[in-house]
Parts: sequence; C-alpha cells; structure tokens
Amino acid sequence: MGGVSARVAARGDVALAPHVLLLLGAVAAAVVAQGGYYLPGRVLSGVLAGTALVLAARADRDLLRGPVMWACGALALWALVRGGLAGSLVTGLPVVAAVGCFLAGVVVVRGSRARELCGDVLVWVGVAVAVTGWGSVVWRVPSWSVVADGLVRGSSTLTYPNAAAALLAALAVFAVVGGKQAPVVCLLLVGLGATLSRAGVIALGVGLVVACVVAGPRKVLKDFAAPAVGALVAFAALAPSFPAARPAQVLLAVAGLVVGASGAYLLERASAKVRVGVLALGCVAAGVLGATRLESLLTGRLSLTSPDRAGALDAALRLVAAHPLTGVGPGRGWFVWTRADGDARVMRYVHNEYVQVLVELGVIGLGLVAFLLVAVVLTVRRRAPGPWAGAVAALAVLVVHSGFDFLWHLPVVLLTAGLFAGLAAPPHPPEKEIL
Repeated sequence: MGGVSARVAARGDVALAPHVLLLLGAVAAAVVAQGGYYLPGRVLSGVLAGTALVLAARADRDLLRGPVMWACGALALWALVRGGLAGSLVTGLPVVAAVGCFLAGVVVVRGSRARELCGDVLVWVGVAVAVTGWGSVVWRVPSWSVVADGLVRGSSTLTYPNAAAALLAALAVFAVVGGKQAPVVCLLLVGLGATLSRAGVIALGVGLVVACVVAGPRKVLKDFAAPAVGALVAFAALAPSFPAARPAQVLLAVAGLVVGASGAYLLERASAKVRVGVLALGCVAAGVLGATRLESLLTGRLSLTSPDRAGALDAALRLVAAHPLTGVGPGRGWFVWTRADGDARVMRYVHNEYVQVLVELGVIGLGLVAFLLVAVVLTVRRRAPGPWAGAVAALAVLVVHSGFDFLWHLPVVLLTAGLFAGLAAPPHPPEKEIL
C-alpha cells in the first residue's frame, strides 16, 4: 500500500469522505465474505453500500439524476412487481440490493475528488485477491480453492474461481491502461491464471482490445508486455501444482513468482521494442509448452466445451419459451435436464446472467438490463478526467464475462462495476466536487 500512501501524501488537499470510505469498506467486506454471495456478507456489504449512497445523495442530490438512476430504478421496480405477481415481493429484494450496490458505486465515486485514489485502492484489493488465490493453489488451502476436473483452481476468499477471474481480469486491464507498475499488473495476471478460468482469459482479451481502441494500441502493448512476460514465467512455474492428484511444487511456484515479478520490474525499464519482442518470444515459448507439457497438466481446461453448461442453457431456453414476457419470477430459475449418460442434473444458475435475467424477469427484465447498459454507455461515452480509458476497458471485461458466469449474484462484482462506471463518468459537479 506504499504507492497509495505516497499518492495521498502528494495530494494533501484530498481526503476520503465518509461515504467513500463506506463504499470501499463495502468492497473489502464483500471480498472477505465470499464475494458477498451468502446472506451475512450480502447484508453487510449492502448496508455499507446503501449508507454510502444515502450520504452521497444527501451531500448533492443532483448525483441521483441521469439515465443510470432511471434505469436502475426501473429494473428494481420491475423485480419487485414480478416478485409480487409470483406471490412474494421479498423474492425481488435481492435484485433491488444488487442494483443498489451498482448504483452506489456510480454515485459515490462520481461525486468524489479522490477518484484516482479509489482506483488505486481497488487495484491493491485485487492484488490481495490475486496473491491469496495463487497461494491457495500452492499450499492447497481448501477454503480458498476449488477442485474441478482433477485440478486445483484458485478462488481466494471469493471461493468461486470464475468470480475471482472476472474481478482480476477487469483490474488487470484497468491497471495496464492506468500505467501501474509492472509487478503489480504481473501479480493480477498470475492470480487470474491461478483461477484457470477460460471466461476470464476471453474477457481479458476483449478488455485489452477495448483498451487499444480507447487508449491506443502502442501504449497498451508497451505497458502490457513486461507484466505479461513475468506472468507467463510465474504461471509456467505454477502449472505443475494444479493437478490435485500430485503434490504441489511449492519451491518451483514461489521461485517462478519471484522471478516473474522481478523480471517484469526489470523489463519495464527496457525500451518498448525490447518489451514487445520479449513478449512475442514468450508467447511462442508458451505455445510450444502448451502443446506439450501444459496439455497434460491442464486436461479439461483447454477446451471451450462444457456439457453441464450446455444442458443448463437448453433447460433455460425451455423455461423462456414457456414464460417469454415476464419470466418465471426472481429467484425461481432452476434448471433440470438429463445428461447423455441418463443422469438427471439440476443447476441453480445458467452461468449467463443475460439468460438468467431472461428466465426470471422475462423480455421485460432483459430489456431493462439493456436500458441500463445503454445508460452507462451514454454516461461514460465522453472522456473524463482521470482513469477514464482504463475504467471503460474494465467495464467491457465485466460485461463480456457476465455472459459466461453468474457474476451479478456477487455484490463484490457489482460494487466494482459501479466503481468503474463512476470512474469513467464525468465528475459531478465539476466546479465543486464533493470531498
């Protein structure tokens, strides 16, 4: 946290207001409490975020104006109405809380003078998630890792690898565009690799493409090359520790992380041409390794197919066909199907938030989600002071990854998305920003 402290000292006139501290506290609480997925963590992070939202609105009610507020309100109202039609308004409350977490991030950060400091804190929270996720693979920490397909996947305190991957991919892109130090970005990328999330890698790639568009390909490649090379080294050293049936290679993994982060630090000081050239060589070496060693180590994660997810999607589409306009009701989306071997399967989530909304809230609900996405685009479309480009690219990561996993059921993801939207939005009001 030394970099953050130095930045605070350099900006002696900038302080974090109580509502900003509460919002950042909500993010930290959600990270520690398994992403805020279960009721205690959801209540804690929701209360902190809600209080932050109220305090920010009391300081400046104009912060609640704009298309994002209208879109959030419409989606929350429809969830309550649909829950009432299904027999209980209470079933719509989780959607209301989720919308509130996102809105709190937008409103609080948009009205703060300490916008860049909020981004720095978020990055360091991501580093903590990355290191604990990596460590959970190396030291086989049961509560911070998941065994799937015979592989130990890092999930940190979030306990869900794909949610950790979404958070780390978004923060890695944000850090790259923001020019954060190469070892910091390297750790975020290593943490992402430790999750073995295919969707995380895809979303990272999309985020980098968006970053190239909004910040320029030369800058992105230059700032991404050094940490990417370091992350490749660290991931290669971590790979032998993934198979659950084999002992973890602790010394190799630790040495790989140290060498990778140190190499990123040194390479950062080389010329841009050297960085990109080394990255190209690293990708070639990774490709050769992937065709031999990694393929045998990571069997089951190098394919884009997933029979269970395909079965859940088919079951979801059947529910949509039966209830197209209004859905089955919030919280009522359970998916049942029979596998090819004759076994019956049941899943709570379809692993695609857009389809999940379509199932539970129907075409009306999905239309309101589209309205919210358009409202966010309209809000962030113009370049704003501060980390605008990185925040826009990070939002793209979360939007894409939401099509592969149930991310909107974890407050930490929604709070982070709201923070990025607030960082990308124009400050309000520009002439008298809230402390």
